[in-house]
Amino acid sequence: RNLGRAGFLTASAFVPATGWTAGQRCRRSPARWQATLVDSVSSQMKEAMKARNQAQLKALRNIRAAFLTEMKSDGSETLSDDAAVTCLRRLAKQRNEAIEMYKQGGRDDLLEEEKQELSVIESFLPAMADESKVKEWVAEAIAKVGASTKGDVGKVIGIVMKDHKTETDGNTVRKAVTELMGL
Repeated sequence: RNLGRAGFLTASAFVPATGWTAGQRCRRSPARWQATLVDSVSSQMKEAMKARNQAQLKALRNIRAAFLTEMKSDGSETLSDDAAVTCLRRLAKQRNEAIEMYKQGGRDDLLEEEKQELSVIESFLPAMADESKVKEWVAEAIAKVGASTKGDVGKVIGIVMKDHKTETDGNTVRKAVTELMGL
């Protein structure tokens, strides 16, 4: 076996069983390797540095800092994509709140910065479910719980969010619940 620096397979060490061709190097087989959101953010940070895109770089650094904080909070070395999406949703919510505050305060300069950061954050988020899909989930949860009173709203929201937390947000679910229950 021809191993280059640090144990990587080199271009001259084509191994048919792994499917690597000349010029490729990796410690893992291609079938097992998938880029996570954390890896995607890191690679886009490098691209933004090379392109000298300061606005995008600032947003990506904030995202990476949030990911690192999340990793440190539970002592893990990696962050699952579900946890990363939850973290990104929290960042998007913070940016939306800041945008509203800046609109009220008349701070157009900061408003534009927040909008740029929000667009970078949203580029990593999966598409949100549309209202009809959320209403379908809510209707199933209402039938499952047998909800009929205002006190059951929290139960229904809890069931929907437990199953679909990466696909929708709480405000959309709450609006659908109150609409379908007639409250």
